[in-house]
Amino acid sequence: MKKISSAIDRFAMKHPNFGVQGLMRYIVIGNVIVYLLACFAGYDAVSFLAFNWLAICHGEAWRLVTFIFMPGFYSVYHALYLILFLFLYYMIGITLEREWGTAKFNLYYLFGVILTILVGMISGIAWGNSVIEGADYVNQSMFFAFAMLYPETQFLIMYIIPVKVKWLAWLEAAAFAVTIFGNLLILNWLNVLLPLIALLNFFVFFWEEIRNWLDYRRGVAKRQTSHQTINFKQAAQKQKEKETARGYRHKCEVCGRTDTEYPELEFRYCSRCEGYHCYCMDHIFNHEHITK
Repeated sequence: MKKISSAIDRFAMKHPNFGVQGLMRYIVIGNVIVYLLACFAGYDAVSFLAFNWLAICHGEAWRLVTFIFMPGFYSVYHALYLILFLFLYYMIGITLEREWGTAKFNLYYLFGVILTILVGMISGIAWGNSVIEGADYVNQSMFFAFAMLYPETQFLIMYIIPVKVKWLAWLEAAAFAVTIFGNLLILNWLNVLLPLIALLNFFVFFWEEIRNWLDYRRGVAKRQTSHQTINFKQAAQKQKEKETARGYRHKCEVCGRTDTEYPELEFRYCSRCEGYHCYCMDHIFNHEHITK
């Protein structure tokens, strides 16, 4: 995956003008047009746009492209859902294009679409037919990309509750797992493969970031369990227990007076002595420095 990810970055740098600038704008417009046609003329009027392997085999090759314009909502009662859906992914799309550049963003979306087509073809060949309406999983892989780049961004759930996008991405990942597992139980292989290829698209483009994050987490775990790492909470607790057992916190190395016996007396540690050696104010400047 590292080689593929590096090749994508090199291609995007060498061909910055590759692809369609403002791609999500055209995808959103196409979805709106198909939705309006479905509302006024019924679903049958737009069904010829969906990916249908048997229809493609009979010459309807446009379905290999037009399925990305199927919104998944075809009733006037779903208008609010469609608006929220399209606004979210339009915002995510233009943000990713601004972050990556037109070329890399187009490659991300294009690879997602190509993988979806391949899954549809394999499913159709293996099980007789496959029907895919819309590029839902491609859009959801864009959401994962957005969450990876801007994890601290907050969305308002129901316009009230602020939630960081990284937590929404984990919820989305959990929903993916439920979808995959549920379809495995009923042997619906098409709906098992579609979320998997969306995740594959995401992992290819973010392989370096994911690997660096995993290396960082392993490093943190290693440092936390290392004998050379000081656990300050445990150290403070042990020091407190030690002080309670011996009955004092500070004791002068010269006269032996303690802060328990002489609470008004100040104690200091000598910086010139090797190790930690405590002295009262009468002897902090009047003692022989300890060397090892």
